[in-house]
Order: sequence, then structure tokens, then C-alpha cells
Amino acid sequence: MAELRRELCAYGRRAVDQGLVIGTSGNLSVRDGELVAVTPSGGALDRLTPDMCPVVDIEGYLVEGDHPPSSETPMHLAVYASTNAEAIVHTHSVFGTVVASTMSELPPVHYNALILGGVVKVAEYATYGTPELAANVRAAMAGKRAVLMANHGGVTIGASLEQAFEATRLLEWLCEVYVRALSIGRPAILTEAQLAAVVDRTLNSPPFPRRP
Repeated sequence: MAELRRELCAYGRRAVDQGLVIGTSGNLSVRDGELVAVTPSGGALDRLTPDMCPVVDIEGYLVEGDHPPSSETPMHLAVYASTNAEAIVHTHSVFGTVVASTMSELPPVHYNALILGGVVKVAEYATYGTPELAANVRAAMAGKRAVLMANHGGVTIGASLEQAFEATRLLEWLCEVYVRALSIGRPAILTEAQLAAVVDRTLNSPPFPRRP
């Protein structure tokens, strides 16, 4: 897990540098089989060292490390149990939290929403670190790569920390586009047919022609 713990620190710093978290908010984890490395409770993500990141098993028992795991570890483990995720990123990004505090879902204002599974649901509010929040996120994540948590922030998953982090960046961009569009007028929302056409083009695009 040594390399994965180093990756947690690297992506934690990127999350801070890109304004996706402030203070000690947010947490990340990465899975390797039955073990999960997670950022520590109360640790600023831009000040972590690999030895500060504890390792737990999939049942939540501490396996390695002297620091307690993030209080959101139950939510991470619930997502791992219900998806094929190998990494999870949770942030308190500005536009994501704005949408999570005002909407029941993030509608597809851009076709790149399909990368996250289309409509991003807002999980019902529950106190952080509780089984209730874990269950709410797990339900809202079904078939998706991202979910917003009411009055809280966002969660994204991926096959690696890189994929989960890029999904977080995309989620924040989509939220910002939506919020800024609302300041001008009523955003146009892509229909199911329009989204299906994007999927069809992606799957069936002919190869670029070459000169004979």
C-alpha cells in the first residue's frame, strides 16, 4: 500500500491547490483488494505524508497506521461495497456545494455529464460520518460515477485515484456551468434523445478518412 498512500498525498495536494477543499475538509481513499488506504481524520490534505494515511480492511478495522481514519470512512466503505470503484474522492468544492444545497439533482446541461452517468443525484442530508449518510450516498450512487450530498459536497469514484479525481474536476465544472447559466436565465437541459444521440455517435463514429 506504500505507493497508494503516496498517491493519496499527491492528489490531496492537488485538491487543495485547485480549490476543491479548504482547511481539513474532504477525504480520499484508494482500494487494493481487501485493504483501503484513506486520508486521516482532521488532516489537512496538502500537509499529509504517506505514514499519516491509515489502512483499514473492508469491514472498517484499522490494519496499519497511527492516525485515525477519516470520519467519512463508513461512506467510502459503503460505496466500495456497492460499486466497482477502486478509488473515491470527496470534496467540499464551492459550486458543487452550492448545487448540493439548493437542488435535488444536477441536470445534464452538457453532454459530458454522460461521463458521470448523466443526471447527478443529490443524496438526502444526514450528519457526516454516520451510517445514514453512507446509506444515502450508496443509494444515490447506483449506476453513477458521482453524487452530491445535500448541504455538504460531492463524491466521485473511479478505477484509480486519477480517474476519481478527474471525475471530481468534471463534476465541479458541470456545477459551475449550471450555476452560472442560472444567473443569466433558464439553462437548456439536454433531453434523453439528445444524450442517446451522443452515446450513439461515440459508439458508432466512422474512422477518420485517409487519403487513398
